[in-house]
Amino acid sequence: MTFDFALGANLRKSPYFEATLRAGVKSFSVYNHMLIPAHFGDPMAEYQRLMTGVAMWDVAAQRQVEITGPDAGRLVQYITPRNLTGTRVGQGRYVPICNHDGWMINDPVLLKLADDRFWLSVADSDLHLWCDAIARERGWQARVTEPDVAPLAIQGPLAEAVTVALFGDWVRDLRYFGFRDTTLDGIPLVLARSGWSKQGGFELYLTDSRQGDALWDRVAAAGAPFGIGPGAPNDIERVESGLISYGSDMRLQVIPADPFEMGMGALVDLTRADDFVGRAALQARADRGLTRRRSGFWVEGRPEFPGHPVPVLLGKEQVGMISELVYSPRFGRSVAVGLLRADIGDDTPGLTVALPQGAAGLQPTALPFSA
Repeated sequence: MTFDFALGANLRKSPYFEATLRAGVKSFSVYNHMLIPAHFGDPMAEYQRLMTGVAMWDVAAQRQVEITGPDAGRLVQYITPRNLTGTRVGQGRYVPICNHDGWMINDPVLLKLADDRFWLSVADSDLHLWCDAIARERGWQARVTEPDVAPLAIQGPLAEAVTVALFGDWVRDLRYFGFRDTTLDGIPLVLARSGWSKQGGFELYLTDSRQGDALWDRVAAAGAPFGIGPGAPNDIERVESGLISYGSDMRLQVIPADPFEMGMGALVDLTRADDFVGRAALQARADRGLTRRRSGFWVEGRPEFPGHPVPVLLGKEQVGMISELVYSPRFGRSVAVGLLRADIGDDTPGLTVALPQGAAGLQPTALPFSA
């Protein structure tokens, strides 16, 4: 089923928008109030390119929340249950962000650019409003803005080779979530070893949106000998690899979840001496123990997913929720991710998922999936 999609003035375009049109983009989605390519006409070819070669993605919709000022470090430490003490300039950290009731409201990568300057590379939500409100309510000297930053991702097994061709051998020394301020033929950017796939790659955080076409064209030219092609963050690969998608796997308004349920308990430091948002609620949940857990599922047949969460049933009782279901070329069968009641073991028989076309059998399994 296809629909027309009106590109109104309320939807911002990325600096790479015109380049993606030239590259043959066929579908857009909306993320952080911005258009983001969904595919370029052959999603399965794009999946194979990500798995075996190299792809370039316009992920400018992965907006940055910049926090600067004397209390910038104090603010970023307060909004996450992860202890950021010891984070060095040039390091990134994956950080759960919770509200005061302990529910997750985002899961950005935090980049420490200076002791008084941070970026939060955010998933789909207005996190800048949350950060600014907290800073002002507490009277802290921390300025919250959205900077002129537009990430372009290079992902896949050959991503490092392309990035070396662009910048030189020094990129091999970047550790995962490590980054460096640099330029490419005069184009200013921050280069990070990161990206929303498990196939390896880099993100080029362009810091001058006027040069979006120039950066796209340079990456495409450098990647041509390696077979680079355009694509988009890939739902099949992310489900196979067990990556979390805020907005799909949990969202406060649809599937509220806490860090423990999402498998991020190791990032919650309840031994910290300082306070943080949601501390009391998270302590209570830690004391109570898990009632739900994140799980993968093997799914019978090749059912279509309706595009919204669907119940997991044991008999007639709902015991969980599936948040995304795809057919996996890697495993030759359908797989899904979701939340499951914590007392339901992986060997539990009789689980089904309620889909519009009928029930399908399920078998829970650990994430990431493995043959």
